[in-house]
Amino acid sequence: MNQIETAKRFGKVAVMLGGTSAERPVSLNSGNAVLAALVRQGIDAHAFDPATRNLGDLISGEFDRVFIALHGRYGEDGCMQGALELLGIPYTGSGVMASALGMDKWRTKLLWRAAGLPTADWAILTADSDFAAVERQLGLPVFVKPAREGSSIGMSKVTEPGALRAAFETAAEHDPLVLAEKFIDGPEFTAAILGHAALPLIRLEPAKERAFYDFEAKYLRDDTQYHCPAGLPDAEEQALRQLALDAFRQLGGRGWGRIDIMLDRAGRPYLLEANTSPGMTDHSLVPMAARANGMDFDALCLAILEQTL
Repeated sequence: MNQIETAKRFGKVAVMLGGTSAERPVSLNSGNAVLAALVRQGIDAHAFDPATRNLGDLISGEFDRVFIALHGRYGEDGCMQGALELLGIPYTGSGVMASALGMDKWRTKLLWRAAGLPTADWAILTADSDFAAVERQLGLPVFVKPAREGSSIGMSKVTEPGALRAAFETAAEHDPLVLAEKFIDGPEFTAAILGHAALPLIRLEPAKERAFYDFEAKYLRDDTQYHCPAGLPDAEEQALRQLALDAFRQLGGRGWGRIDIMLDRAGRPYLLEANTSPGMTDHSLVPMAARANGMDFDALCLAILEQTL
């Protein structure tokens, strides 16, 4: 099948980008990169920003399918997926349930723990929490994060006794549901999921002065190091890839996504979180893993879109 015939199979494609979440700038970068990749391959693709357009335009514009490049609330959390289900328009990535679960770090951890999958201990914080007791329970350092935000927005690392309340207040500015998570002192990895396979692992190494792999390290800095191959023995790499697949499937994930994992000093893995609509920017991890697997960015975008056929 030549490129023209391949492109015709997809009909008219809306690349959903932007949106109204705190991750809008990242989504605009992701969506524009995806749009350019699809257009390069002859696909009749068009930018569609739900922050400025009515979803009814998908029907009146006779769009055949949607590539979701939205991040965060109203795009990655099941809301847009539910709307597209009602409109009867095929879309990329996970469905309503998996998207909603994957966006909620607390409920993701509850599900993984119930399934016997390893995830770090945690506590839910409120304004009435006994913060000193939580510090003693989890030990320091501890990570504090909004349960339903991405890109490390509102996240902080607490290293000093008595600092947990301030970290809670920062996170609560973004989400009333705030999670405190036990610190895992070891390397961080990410596993990209494409179809039914986990791609080669990437080991993340932020610059020494960064407390963790935060928003700046993810999107703004050029001194974060990404190791792919990750430097693990093959058996350990395969075991972590399988763990990522198991974690993704427990959520009901489909199509593509990303699972983040940390190892402790003894080499034991802990699942951090799931991403059901990962970034597709020039700093993003799924394209990096795909390249290591012999797939360039254009081919990756096409493979994701093909899952809507």
